[in-house]
Amino acid sequence: MSTLEIAPAEPRVSDSAHTVVNDFSIQVATVNGSGSQTANSVLMRSIFQMGVPVSGKNMFPSNIAGLPTWFTIRASKHGYIGRKKEIDLLVAMNPETAREDVMKLDSGAAVVYDEPLKLNALRSDLHFYPAPFDKLVAPVCPDAKLRKLVRNMLYDGIVAWLLSIEMDEIHKALVKQFGKRKAKAAELNWGAAQAGYEFAARTYTKTDAFKIERMHANTGKIIIEGNAACALGAMFAGVTVVTWYPITPSSSLVETLIGYLKRFRIDPETGRATFAVVQAEDELASIGMALGAGWAGARSMTSTAGPGISLMSEFVGLGYYAEVPTVIFDVQRVGPSTGLPTRTMQGDLLSAATLSHGDTQHPMFFPCSPEECFSMSGDAFDFAERFQTPVFVMTDLDLGMNNWPSDPFPYPEKPLDRGKVLTAEDLDKLGGFARYKDVDGDGIGYRTLPATNHAAGAYFTRGSGHNERAQYTEREDDYINNMHRLAHKFQTMRKHVPAPEVRSRRDAEIGFVACGTSHYAVTESCDQLLAEYDIPASYLRLKAYPFTPELAEFIARHQRVYVVDQNRDAQLLALMRLEMTPEQIAKLRSIKYYGGLPLDARTVTDEIVRQEGK
Repeated sequence: MSTLEIAPAEPRVSDSAHTVVNDFSIQVATVNGSGSQTANSVLMRSIFQMGVPVSGKNMFPSNIAGLPTWFTIRASKHGYIGRKKEIDLLVAMNPETAREDVMKLDSGAAVVYDEPLKLNALRSDLHFYPAPFDKLVAPVCPDAKLRKLVRNMLYDGIVAWLLSIEMDEIHKALVKQFGKRKAKAAELNWGAAQAGYEFAARTYTKTDAFKIERMHANTGKIIIEGNAACALGAMFAGVTVVTWYPITPSSSLVETLIGYLKRFRIDPETGRATFAVVQAEDELASIGMALGAGWAGARSMTSTAGPGISLMSEFVGLGYYAEVPTVIFDVQRVGPSTGLPTRTMQGDLLSAATLSHGDTQHPMFFPCSPEECFSMSGDAFDFAERFQTPVFVMTDLDLGMNNWPSDPFPYPEKPLDRGKVLTAEDLDKLGGFARYKDVDGDGIGYRTLPATNHAAGAYFTRGSGHNERAQYTEREDDYINNMHRLAHKFQTMRKHVPAPEVRSRRDAEIGFVACGTSHYAVTESCDQLLAEYDIPASYLRLKAYPFTPELAEFIARHQRVYVVDQNRDAQLLALMRLEMTPEQIAKLRSIKYYGGLPLDARTVTDEIVRQEGK
């Protein structure tokens, strides 16, 4: 192992290079299962620790090992954290994709590559930095079995020298990555990073333009995945029953939640868990268990992806019609069928909104950030019990499994909202109740929980026809009245779902409507349109369905409104059209991307320019 202590030196830049500081993207192309995740996380965190806004996107195959994988790090002094379409610095470690990866680069990009690949012969308009990784790793790691994992840290050291990333930050990130229990592993990888830095310092003359300089934009911020943020939100919301079946990309949500529950939800006096987590045999069983727990008075949830949503259809319809609360986290991925399990999409909007046969309408929350994953998770549990219905929290693979900078989450202060639950004391005063009767004019009936100690507290929960008193009936008027009340309850929800975020410009003829992670591409596209084409644009980000009056008001203020969808069939636009007047529909336009990568701003901007005829 190298013991040389390296102090960061100022890289040498050619006089002709125009320095690009804190505004570029790095892509690392490796092989799945090669241990690159550690090196990539350390590299991204090092930039983050230098105060530069940064985000990481992992594009990995749906197998265990051997197929190509790419990790993209974006540094942006402007605070843009969506995917950048252009790659400025490529680390090419995969022989199978190296040629294609290099040929896709724009002129002026930099390439760090494994020397035997001889990529410098492909183009003359790029900056090439070859490195003999196998030779460099041998003295660092005597154990040949570990070299495949450790050699990736060499490129962290090389990139650190090229970009002026401080080696102290690389070391700090390594220690954080491995923790105290794996100090030897951290030291071994630190030696590899030093060896890479030392090699670059004595070998290269820097000719590319890219550089990291310390900023102070990340003070107090954290890096977290959306799935972990949802898990924290569920725990703070008081979830007591978690039922699930593993499926990419939602598995880590419950896996992380299990860790939090074991850490924070064990009774200190008895040592017993105050929660139950059940891995069911399939998604159909998991939603059935969640609804059973919700009916029994527990705060319950399940987590899944598109194929699981399809399987849950019948039980979710029961939850809607029998009016049983639960929360369903849908971490969306590419479909249909198995589709592309490790690619992102917003392709479940229509299916989740109307899941089940017959007439159903389900509320959906659309978080766009880890902060909202945390806060909306808590809101969803309150909402499910207040309205006695399944609630969908719609994230996607990009938000759920990728690295996002975030402000710390505020500790929840408001009490839990259990909705209209009658106690034995309430029943003493009332003498009884009708489970499915609209007493208050909001479409929401009153319920009791099992084991309520009162003779008038019992009722049948029916998925078949029922009247106000939960009695079985096939009468036409009873069914119509019940469905009318459920529709009225859905209208009441409009007053209580999270309101959209609106950024209006008085000089804008056009506006954007989007939800979820489309937010980052749209906000950056607004800046591009104004700076490059002098096109001002307003923007409304939907946070929930059913839609609120702000959406119609936004459409009325603009001549054309572009609805951004990450799916082929413009599902968000289709949901909007169901509620719009012909005059409003005439203003709507569609922007769609469904390639499975996180949506980028340039794709949105180019499509706007095309449709606007600029």
